[in-house]
Amino acid sequence: MEIDTSKAHSARVWNFWLGGRDWYEADRDAGEQITRVYPGIVRTARFQRMFLARAVRLLAGEAGIRQFLDLGTGLPTVDNTHEVAQRVAPDCRIVYVDNDPLVLAHARALLTSTPEGRTAYIDADARAPERILEQAAEYLDFDRPIAVTMLGILGHIPDEDRPDDIVRRLIEPLATGSYLAVSDGVNTNDTLNAATTDYNARLAGDYTLRGPREVTAFFEGLDILEPGVVTIDRWRPEHPLFEGEEPVDAVCGLGVKR
Repeated sequence: MEIDTSKAHSARVWNFWLGGRDWYEADRDAGEQITRVYPGIVRTARFQRMFLARAVRLLAGEAGIRQFLDLGTGLPTVDNTHEVAQRVAPDCRIVYVDNDPLVLAHARALLTSTPEGRTAYIDADARAPERILEQAAEYLDFDRPIAVTMLGILGHIPDEDRPDDIVRRLIEPLATGSYLAVSDGVNTNDTLNAATTDYNARLAGDYTLRGPREVTAFFEGLDILEPGVVTIDRWRPEHPLFEGEEPVDAVCGLGVKR
């Protein structure tokens, strides 16, 4: 696949913010411009990655989950889902889902696994839940609980495509005891709202910021674990927060199907 390095790409810009290496000059320029408008974006990107690690450790450990369906994979970086999960429980199975050709080109880095477990990659759009579930069934046992992670992906699904219905269709066929992890930016900061408009214009993107209540609504029918849907820096932090530090303009939560 030929990659156009002259134009910024959302996955590479996100990789730049995370301190990764899979970006080009156009991605750095776009990332730096957006950071000038909204300096908190780098902090948000890194806190979201930390939420992934904390949630997956809880799921593979305390919750005993051994199967993960990770939608909106993005470019491989430090502590991918399979690495975190299999560090806790080597027999975990992870299926990654993305439809970005650039991510697909890097998918080999996501397909490593412990001998006891397995990783797989599905090339599919998050707006096609039935197709995702059908293909995931080749690797995962739907009679046992599965953890679905949708981190930073629901914002890429516009309201007219009914992201709430997509989540419902993904979770409905899963076994009791399955989990949903969600994180997304929220529209509570005017500076972030302006930066998102700039981001969409520069990267031909479609990221939709929603309110915290709208993100909470994605967990309808599930029991939300403590501390609820909160900003990503406040979700079971492993280290004390700095006094007076502003919350991150993104929220997250973890829900279980009873």
